Amino acid sequence: MAWPVFTETPTIVGHRGIGKGLVDGFRGNTIDSFLAALQAGATWVEVDVQRTADDELVVSHDPDLPDGTLLAEVTAEQAARQGPVSVSQLLDALPSDAGVVFDVKSSLPDASSLGSSTTAALLAQTCNRVLGDRPALACSFDPAALSHMREEMPSLALGLLTWFRFPIAHAVAAAAHLDVQVLAAHAGSLWANASSGWSGVPAPERLIDQVHSTQRQLLVWCPSTRRARTLARAGVDAMVVDDVPKHVEAVARVRRT
Repeated sequence: MAWPVFTETPTIVGHRGIGKGLVDGFRGNTIDSFLAALQAGATWVEVDVQRTADDELVVSHDPDLPDGTLLAEVTAEQAARQGPVSVSQLLDALPSDAGVVFDVKSSLPDASSLGSSTTAALLAQTCNRVLGDRPALACSFDPAALSHMREEMPSLALGLLTWFRFPIAHAVAAAAHLDVQVLAAHAGSLWANASSGWSGVPAPERLIDQVHSTQRQLLVWCPSTRRARTLARAGVDAMVVDDVPKHVEAVARVRRT
């Protein structure tokens, strides 16, 4: 499997494309938004993955369509009428050297599926067929999903996602003992807060050194541009960002100093 996953420090990953929501006129999780992210200087993009009733994978953050219908209850063709493109369509549209971080969304139907037919397993099978030499990382909040992907495609790099303000010490320890290459932690975990406590959060440099000492890389998602500059100086491996042009410029400023 690829090691290190991210070879440029820090790698800028466009969140749902050029950014979450509407950035520079581009709506997140659309092909135009992903291409705009790369044009703006990102070298990787982050892609949300959901499954449909006919076991196709589509690009969507939410489990339902704009009309409230659950993706798991419609076919991929029906879903496409309301916007979501298939993962295969997106990969075909991206340049072959563009890296992809897949955010695998486990669904309720996964609970009654065999491990080999969960959303995560379907993604690994898709990657096995069409990924080729493209750099990629598959992440999930669901540890079982990581296991299913490892079984289906041992060479696929994996990352443990942790949610907003998840205690960072727990996250680092968990990733160190799971079969993953990357810890993908939310920026809210890296600074003291009311949820994780006002003390005991290590400085970014110390935290990154600890992650690296376990032969893992650290990806931080959704830092502000100010936090992004701090993380870049500290040596973070990658950042998933919500406004690619602003973050590319913020990191470029750090590189110039």
